[in-house]
Amino acid sequence: MQIPKGRLVSIGGSEDKGSAIEPNFEQKNYLHFFETGILKRILSEMKGADSYIEIITTASNIPEEVGENYIHAFGILGCTKIGLIHIKNREDALNPEYTERIKKCDGVMFTGGNQLRLSMILGGTDFLREILNRYWDEDFVVAGTSAGAMAMSNTMIYQGSSTGALLKGEVKITTGLAFIQDVIIDSHFVTRGRFGRLAQAVASNPGCIGIGLGEDTGVVIRNGNEMEAIGSGLILIFDGHNIRHSNIADLEDMEPISIENLIVHVLVKGNHFYLNERKFYATAPVLDAK
Repeated sequence: MQIPKGRLVSIGGSEDKGSAIEPNFEQKNYLHFFETGILKRILSEMKGADSYIEIITTASNIPEEVGENYIHAFGILGCTKIGLIHIKNREDALNPEYTERIKKCDGVMFTGGNQLRLSMILGGTDFLREILNRYWDEDFVVAGTSAGAMAMSNTMIYQGSSTGALLKGEVKITTGLAFIQDVIIDSHFVTRGRFGRLAQAVASNPGCIGIGLGEDTGVVIRNGNEMEAIGSGLILIFDGHNIRHSNIADLEDMEPISIENLIVHVLVKGNHFYLNERKFYATAPVLDAK
């Protein structure tokens, strides 16, 4: 099995007016970025302050404003080699100039917004293929926050309210950008009460590991497997491999779901989880070198 040489940094996000939110949640009238500790960690996974990073604002409906805030936020950390790629439609995505820029940077960051825009606009393009190739073949970092994190897997939640999440049909799933297989990532997990949403997604796809990212919280994933919790909040892991019963296949839409033996882990900064082995470690594991 091929192991990617790059790293993923998935971040739970923070509420901002560039994100598509649920009706029950108040829209903020300002942009708020996660603690500089997470941004600093993204840079440290590249070349530190000397890193060249491209910010991809496709998910956002205010790309220019979001992009400028990232320039400011990374600038505070001493990083000035920042490009903004405002791909707003399929025509933009086919522009070879953007693909050439990906060949020169140390990593990319997908902003928040609407994850369906990412899959619909970037899917199948040379632009996305170049990012995937660099992630698999090189020491390359792919970071994403909120929608940018949710789109990283091959299985992606694109819709679903928190209040009705354990009613069949309330959670909608499609194909994401496929940097990692067999996981489902949800963001704003604690603040927006998305426990039921991710539980339904995993019950429908029990071969996947569910990763619920709190705000100002994220994970660094190495080798497509080794996950480290970073940031100030909580990460919930849903393991559906040992589900003994679920009625979801036999229900009509909007009927309530039952699930037996869905395993849940709660991670905080410094905890580790190995996705393939489905194993939790309180600290970085010391593995047998044999």
